[in-house]
Amino acid sequence: MTGVFDRLQKQIENKQKEGGITALDLIDLPPALRKIMRLMLRELQMNYPELIKAVEKFPEDVRLSPKDLDNALKTLSEQAWVIQIGEGERAIYKVNLRRKAGSKLGGGIWQSLDDKLKDKPDS
Repeated sequence: MTGVFDRLQKQIENKQKEGGITALDLIDLPPALRKIMRLMLRELQMNYPELIKAVEKFPEDVRLSPKDLDNALKTLSEQAWVIQIGEGERAIYKVNLRRKAGSKLGGGIWQSLDDKLKDKPDS
């Protein structure tokens, strides 16, 4: 799996500059990491014991051993997919979401719509 992680490292280095991830970025993750991220997106923040319990409920084909979970969390943290606060059993993990871009619509569009609606006769 090192080849996958190397490829992801390059992609994530670019994303670190942008400040987080989007849900569309999950497509490129390996199945086990994608499953962790989907879980994290539902919860937004989980501590290490909660993650262990959640991973134990994964289907057998994507279930991670504690060692594999540690490696996955380390990789996701290093690559800015999650933010790790603390260490070991006390660690808390948060999803690192990218800021949404503001609206690019001009302020005048709302006035134009209001004017058109005023001109339209009521039905």
